[in-house]
Amino acid sequence: MSKILIQKISITDLRADAVVNAANSNLWAGGGVCGYIFREAGAEDIAKACNKIGHCDVGSAVITPGFKLPAKYVIHAVGPRWSGGNQNEAQLLYSAYQKSLLLAKEHQLHSIGFPLISAGIFGYPLEEAWQIAIKSCRDFLESNSDYEIDIVFAVLDERIKAVGEEMLNESIFKNNL
Repeated sequence: MSKILIQKISITDLRADAVVNAANSNLWAGGGVCGYIFREAGAEDIAKACNKIGHCDVGSAVITPGFKLPAKYVIHAVGPRWSGGNQNEAQLLYSAYQKSLLLAKEHQLHSIGFPLISAGIFGYPLEEAWQIAIKSCRDFLESNSDYEIDIVFAVLDERIKAVGEEMLNESIFKNNL
């Protein structure tokens, strides 16, 4: 049975079929999670794979090998930069999660690790980022009930983890997302 979990772990240490990189649309090594994934995967190899793809639109995702990571693949998802909430940010963030999960299904992957997309240097407010992440993942699981996949959110901060767990538990009992 598919499930959604939140763990305090570095995404580069996560043993999953794929991990998601909070990418930029040029697919360049950036700061934060993106830079760390590039370094740990082998910056030269993953940069070559990303350069071959060239670009990824905001709200979309592409896939490369995981190279030196424990994960077989890296799914590069481009979330929106927060601009106050009036620039279609919620729909674009939702789409980035959906496209990542669809790529995982297309490649027959049964476990995926996400960072909290757009909540770092892209400035998305924490609670709203969690609401969208959980809703998108739940919607995917509901509309793909015949497909088993474990979804893990890898976070390093205890407060971010606690907020996510609270929202995940609320969504289970209230089904309000």
